[in-house]
Amino acid sequence: MSDTALSPAEAPTPDTGTPRPVCATYAEVTEVRSRDPQAIRRALAARRRRPAFLPEDGRLMLVAADHPARGALAAQGRPTAMNSRTDMLDRLRAALARPGVDGLLASADIAEDLLLLGALEDKVVVASMNRGGLAGASFELDDRMTGYDVAGVVEARFDAAKMLNRIDLDDPGTVRMLETSGRAVTELARAGVVAMLEPFLSRRVDGRVTNDLSPDAVIKSVHIAQGLGATSAYTWLKLPVVAEMARVVDATTLPTLLLGGDPSRRPEETYASWRDALDLPSVRGLVIGRTLLYPPDDDVAKAVDTAVGLVH
Repeated sequence: MSDTALSPAEAPTPDTGTPRPVCATYAEVTEVRSRDPQAIRRALAARRRRPAFLPEDGRLMLVAADHPARGALAAQGRPTAMNSRTDMLDRLRAALARPGVDGLLASADIAEDLLLLGALEDKVVVASMNRGGLAGASFELDDRMTGYDVAGVVEARFDAAKMLNRIDLDDPGTVRMLETSGRAVTELARAGVVAMLEPFLSRRVDGRVTNDLSPDAVIKSVHIAQGLGATSAYTWLKLPVVAEMARVVDATTLPTLLLGGDPSRRPEETYASWRDALDLPSVRGLVIGRTLLYPPDDDVAKAVDTAVGLVH
C-alpha cells in the first residue's frame, strides 16, 4: 500500500462521507504513532473540511489548546492542571463535540492526537506557530517559530495559523519576532490562509513578563500587529477583553476574535465581559482555552455551551 492510500479504517463511510477515526483509544494513538507515522498524513488528506472559514452567521467559536507547548500548564489556580495529556484530550473532545463549537487552535502534537481520534472532522483548525517563549524562562519574550511553519499549515490543509506577538519596547529582540511574523503573514496570505495575530505590549516587572492590558497599550499593540506583512487581506486579530473595549476595537477594521486567558474573577463576570465585547463592530467570536476546558466546577460541557450561546 502506498503512503497516500487510505486504509479501510480511514476510508470515507458510504453514508456520510466522513472518515472513520483512525484510533478509538489513547493506547491506539500511541501504537499508530510508533508503527505508522504516515497515518497522520493520510488522515490529514482524508479529513473533511468545512466549506468556508466562517459559518453562515459570520461568527466563530474556537477552543484553544496551545498553552502546554510554552510550558504553561496552570489553569484556574491549579499549577499542574494540564499535566495529564489524556485528561486534556478528554476535555477537548468533550468541548469539540458540543453543538456550535466551530473548531480548534492547537500545536501539532495536540491537533494530531485529536485528528487520529476523529475529533477534527468538519472543524476549523488554527495551527499555533511560535511557542519558543517558554513561560517563566529568561528568554520568555523570544517568541520563535518552534511550532508549525507556513508549509506545514498549508500541507495540513488547515484554515489559519496563529502567532503570539509580545512587543517589549526595551528588548531589541522584539524586532526579530516582528520580522519573522511579518514574513509569515505574507507567506500565509499568498497561500490563501488566515494569519491570526495575538499582540501585547509586554515588559518585565521584577523579572516576570507582564502584558500591559491598559486600553491604550492594547490599542498600540493592535496598530503594530495589523501593519505586519506585505498584505493584511488574510489577517485577523486575537485580542484580550479589557476596559474600554469599544475604544480598543475602534483601532482596527480587521476581523477580531476575543481571547479568554486564565481568569481570576467569577465565571459570570467573565461571561458578561465577553457578551458586551461581542456586540462591538469587527468582533467575530471567541477563542477560549483554559476558561472552558478547566472551569471551577469541571463541567466542560456547561461552560462551552454558555460560551457558544454568547457567540452564535
